[in-house]
This record gives sequence, C-alpha cells and structure tokens, in this order.
Amino acid sequence: MNDSLPQHRGFFITFEGPDGSGKTTQIRRAADWLRSRDVEPVLLRQPGGTPLGEKIRGILLDSRAQDPVSPLAELALMFGDRAQSIHEIIQPALNEGRVILCDRYTDSSEAYQGAGRGLGAERVLAVHRAICNDLQPDLTILLLPDVEKALERAQRRNQRHVQQTGTDENRFEAEGEAFYRRVHAGYAAIAAREPQRVALIGPGTGDDGIEAIASRIREIIAERLHAHLRGGLSV
Repeated sequence: MNDSLPQHRGFFITFEGPDGSGKTTQIRRAADWLRSRDVEPVLLRQPGGTPLGEKIRGILLDSRAQDPVSPLAELALMFGDRAQSIHEIIQPALNEGRVILCDRYTDSSEAYQGAGRGLGAERVLAVHRAICNDLQPDLTILLLPDVEKALERAQRRNQRHVQQTGTDENRFEAEGEAFYRRVHAGYAAIAAREPQRVALIGPGTGDDGIEAIASRIREIIAERLHAHLRGGLSV
C-alpha cells in the first residue's frame, strides 16, 4: 500500500457464487484495477491460500479421491481451512490496513454444505461464530448466473484444469443439477437476508459479458471503499 492509504483496519472483500460463475476471472480484473490505482490487494482463495489450506483443498475437491467425505466432515474441513486463513492471512492483513480479495468464505459453506448438503444455514453460521469469531466481510460480490450456464462453464473449466495441471477438482460439479439448484437457492437466500453486505450480480447482468460485469464490480468496490481510502477510487 502506498503512503496515501489510511492506517486503520483494512477492507475485506469476498467473491462468491457457484462453480462456473466467473469469480476467478472477476477477482483478477478487480485486482488489476486496484493495482492501477496504487492499491496492492491481498489475494487468497478458500479452501487453500495457506500450506495447510492447500492440503485441505486437495482432500475436499479431488473427485478421484477414494475415501468419501461425509457432509459434517466436509464442513469441519472447510472451517479448519478458514480458521487457518484468518490466522495466517486475513487478520494480519486487516491489521495492516490492506484490501483483501478472497475467493469464497463462509457464504460458500452456507450455500454448499448448508443448502446443498442439507446441513442447514443455522448450523453453518453457528460454526462460523465459534471458529471465525464471527469475522464478516465488509463487502461480498455475489455472482449468481443461471444454474445451467454456471454448470456448463464449470465443466469446461475443469476439463482445462485437468489438461493443464493433471489434477481434478471436480468433486462438487459431479453432484449434478439438483445439488446446484439447492446451492443457487442458498446463495439467493443469503443475498435477500444481507443486502447491505452482499452485492448481487444476477442473470441479467451476467449475460452482459465479462467486461460489463467487471465494470459494475469496479463501481461497487469504488463506492464501498470511499470511506476507507481517502477521496475514494475513480472507475
């Protein structure tokens, strides 16, 4: 961060949405835009982002793993990764006044394990309060395209990932459309419950193309960062 930025608590931005929603692309574009305005963001993903988290990611996402993971074990592993990420990256960055761009956070657990696996939102939120000390993002960008389009994109992306890396992170995509409709409904419920935190970018905006979505995200972030960065950021 340059000297013009404030020396108080940083700003925690999460990007959420089902697999195939375009989160990774939009995080990269948001990071590039922040850098062009002399703000170097902290980037991380969940699960992953720390040495321990990457090991947990392998367990959770590899569709070729031989041992099945129960829904409650899945939830516990997700929050183990999250606790380590908060301890190692998120809280120190907030203490330093940094801007954080995080690919997934507790909303993902509420949507995937709470709604998708049927564990329920209240159980997930109770674990969040206990394990994460109820640390909430300052802003969540929720990309929520149509289920069919998201699944199609996710499958294409995973095929490319396998070809490029030899690893398969397709375990959730393999659950099928019924699972993803529950996940979609879970995300929609979060957006309805927390409109002040969650900026919903739904199917109408999602059909406008990558750059149109990126432009909308820049506007949202600039507006919300205005109180944190002197004079705000122009888009």
